[in-house]
Amino acid sequence: MRLGSLEIVGALVLVAAVAARPRVRPASEAGRLVPMRVALEIFERGATRTFDGLPPFEIGRTADAQVALADPEVSRRHASFQSRNGIVYVDDLSSRNGTFLNGRRVTEAIEVREGDAIDVGTTRMIVRTVEPLRQGRGKLWT
Repeated sequence: MRLGSLEIVGALVLVAAVAARPRVRPASEAGRLVPMRVALEIFERGATRTFDGLPPFEIGRTADAQVALADPEVSRRHASFQSRNGIVYVDDLSSRNGTFLNGRRVTEAIEVREGDAIDVGTTRMIVRTVEPLRQGRGKLWT
């Protein structure tokens, strides 16, 4: 049996149509959507401050960053925190000097836990809290 070019083109169009169709995932497969809270203690240029936030947020030298640092060794957009399925991750945003978690260079998104040390430039951040967001009466978290 010999296939003609018209049959081959038809088969290719069918395969392309099936491949281009978006895949719909059921909610059970996607995982639970759990808003997370992250508290950081920031040691920057001889001063200490805290940051409480909800991922996603960025760390950098730009004023647009949620955690803006005055450290000249920090890139404008240095690192980001993301949350997926109740886990918080830190990722380097192709910064010049790198992001380090507990002394190891971050090369891909990696989970952060309470007590972890994150170094960007000469600034150190200690993760004080990683917990699910609890919504109460007028409070974001308790």
